[in-house]
Amino acid sequence: MANREPGTHQLTLLVEGDAEIERALRKILEPQGWEIVLAAGVEDALEQVNLRQFGLIVTAGHTSGAEDVELLRKMRRVHAHTRMIIVTDESTPKDVLDSMRERAFSYFAKPFAMESFEHIVDIAINCPCWDDGIEVVSATPDWLNLQVRCDPNVADRLLQFMREISDLPDKEGRDAGVAFREVLLNAMEHGGHFDPEEYVEISYVRTRKMVTCRIKDPGKGFSLQELKHSALANPPGDPLKHAMVREEQGMRPGGYGVLLARHLVDEMLYNEKGNEVFLVKYLGQARPWTGSAQSL
Repeated sequence: MANREPGTHQLTLLVEGDAEIERALRKILEPQGWEIVLAAGVEDALEQVNLRQFGLIVTAGHTSGAEDVELLRKMRRVHAHTRMIIVTDESTPKDVLDSMRERAFSYFAKPFAMESFEHIVDIAINCPCWDDGIEVVSATPDWLNLQVRCDPNVADRLLQFMREISDLPDKEGRDAGVAFREVLLNAMEHGGHFDPEEYVEISYVRTRKMVTCRIKDPGKGFSLQELKHSALANPPGDPLKHAMVREEQGMRPGGYGVLLARHLVDEMLYNEKGNEVFLVKYLGQARPWTGSAQSL
């Protein structure tokens, strides 16, 4: 487990500061007692890192994603667990994958929603995340295999990386992203019990006509009949029955995730044990196969 280095939690380094990014950082960090140090460029940033330890580093200039990943590599030689959020004007899916391999904390290619950026910054400074929570097993822009720690904050970090990699049309991207997040959190909670020692396996494949995602949790599995805590199990005329079950079992409010995901993708299938889910989202005019497989 990689913990934040001692004495770093009050310092943030902003490389080639962008005015909007700087305003967002000041809004979040300064009320919590963080100091923001500005670096004029890559060389200045490296000098600053050699002089002091930083709890968070953010790139926000006009460098490319590839240049920012190389900067991360150099900084890691000085401080092995440097947390860097890459913000770039120029990016490719390969750059995003390289940043994941180098264990960047997060990655944003302009334009992006500032609310998403602020949320990731908040996770970086307030939550006990590990920089090894996302393990790249193998990766191309079209086929990605990962192991992800059972932590909801790591799930949010992963979703941001996936947004940058997938490059889907707006509607399909939103639907697939929400469905993926709901099923991933369900796997982390019910299969992994949010145990940071457990991992969820993920395979993502993008073809010309569809996006598929396989999510396997570390649990023993279950049958759909056992999902009394989910809205899927509600009998007709009683849409809130699962909420009573969750309260009785001391579970967090919710239970609609799997039901929501089912309506946002074209096909959703469980394996026999119930610990693997396969999501399919068709793109454009592609239509589902009408074979023997039964989807939910």
